[in-house]
Amino acid sequence: MADRSHGSPEHSGTVAKPGQGEVQKFQDPGLPPHRPRLADVDPRAEKRAERQVGMLFTVSILGTLIFFFGYFFIPLDETIATLRLQNLLLGLGTAFAMLGIGVGIVHWAKTLMPDHEVSEDRHVLRSEADRVDAEKIVGDILEETGIKRRPLIRNTLLGAGVLAVLPAIAIFRDLGPLPGDVLKHTMWDEGVRLTRDPSGTPIRASDVTIGSAFHVIPDGLNDLEHKLEEKAKAVVLLMRLNPESLAPSPGREDWGYEGIVAYSKICTHVGCPVALYEQQTHHLLCPCHQSTFDLTQECKVIFGPAVRPLPQLPISVDDEGYLVATSDFQEPVGPSFWERG
Repeated sequence: MADRSHGSPEHSGTVAKPGQGEVQKFQDPGLPPHRPRLADVDPRAEKRAERQVGMLFTVSILGTLIFFFGYFFIPLDETIATLRLQNLLLGLGTAFAMLGIGVGIVHWAKTLMPDHEVSEDRHVLRSEADRVDAEKIVGDILEETGIKRRPLIRNTLLGAGVLAVLPAIAIFRDLGPLPGDVLKHTMWDEGVRLTRDPSGTPIRASDVTIGSAFHVIPDGLNDLEHKLEEKAKAVVLLMRLNPESLAPSPGREDWGYEGIVAYSKICTHVGCPVALYEQQTHHLLCPCHQSTFDLTQECKVIFGPAVRPLPQLPISVDDEGYLVATSDFQEPVGPSFWERG
């Protein structure tokens, strides 16, 4: 293909026919002659366009700062006016931050970057010379953008680009503490009694018969202000098996009491409540995605998408015969879709 600057109808080129050595001629369709832009011929117009691009990137920076001002410095109270003001600043800040970068890059490309058209054959890089040529092409591209010799555009673009991603980070971080931190600790602790859900009645070891299952919460949970949040993390299933059916791993021999064991009710797949206990097979089943856990193998996953056993709560009995926890869970409860240490 001919360069656009040679937009003559009489201009012709050649191309080889596929699989042949013959050359077929073609006629240039006749493109209009290239018209240089004002910034290409007038240094003052070029400088003005550069300032305009820098101004647009600066608008993006100011938009990000407006977002952070509304996010951190507008205190939320019970008045609707304050909430509206914060939402207005967050919305305008995000809009200006994104709009400034987008319009600035488009204006930069239209007014300052080279607009000539070239056509090059694509070929596979196979030699060191080809690699050097490729590096030269990348260097030429950077040179054509003018980013090296235009510090105003370069600096404002870097500032706008770095700041533009911070609002997203702030918003995602404000969704709540990291799951690994939240679910690593529950209300269970040494000496905390196991109580029935929802009555809160303590459970004696003698109350748990073989084949029975209890939904259990920590003692004192109903007195908390945020009891639903704590219950979601701490609820466990309590069951009793024949002690001979259990095969505790080394170090867990005393985590149960005479065949009574307790496991987290939160499925390790996506956090659904494990609700079904099959007495004959000693399997716990999650109804959401059918993850199945074998109680006789420390709730090892034997079917379904879960990849981690249910965390076990170490238990014992106190002087009055009530079941109590001997510690918190030894690992975070809940889903396994984040990094665990």
